[in-house]
Amino acid sequence: MRVAIEKNGRLLALFAIACTAVVGIVNELTKDRIAIEQQNKLLATFNSIIAPERYNNNMSLDCVLIRNEALGSNKAQTAYLARLDNKPVAAAITTIAPDGYNGNITLLVAMNIDGSVSGVRTLDHKETPGLGDKVERRKSNWIDSFSDKKLASDSDSRWAVVKDGGMFDQFTGATITPRAVVNAVKRTALYFNNHQQSLFKQDNSCGAVQ
Repeated sequence: MRVAIEKNGRLLALFAIACTAVVGIVNELTKDRIAIEQQNKLLATFNSIIAPERYNNNMSLDCVLIRNEALGSNKAQTAYLARLDNKPVAAAITTIAPDGYNGNITLLVAMNIDGSVSGVRTLDHKETPGLGDKVERRKSNWIDSFSDKKLASDSDSRWAVVKDGGMFDQFTGATITPRAVVNAVKRTALYFNNHQQSLFKQDNSCGAVQ
């Protein structure tokens, strides 16, 4: 009995080692492809909110990490920088709307150097399907309503949903989600307007600039 148990134990150990080796090999073979796919997806997102002809650097490798409560979290957020012949054009900044109906809504807010919004995309959320999920571009074009908008001042009252006297529509049956997104984009725009010069002068956090 003891011999059989020891034999089975050795077989299980060998099986575990073999499985670990296979997983390691598969990971090595696919990690580069996964990284390329992730970079392509990120690039496609950038190009949907900043016209690709406007910049010629690799934004995914030209970024800085920033911590500021205006961006909705105490965790570091990322500002991806767009440059044309090394001159600042725009920045795509990750930001959090912490007051969504079902929690955090993660956004990517692209800001032009002149302070106008180049575009906004929703990266992650848990909002109610059929209501709050209209912040997704594939579900609704509502998120496009931020494009080309600009803050007149730090207290620009137009930056609110219609129900609150502002210029942004809310969703039928759902006001909390669009209100949270509008406020987050507004805070991000204010942050960018106050810090854009320093953003483009910070040391790169994403590898070599290309």
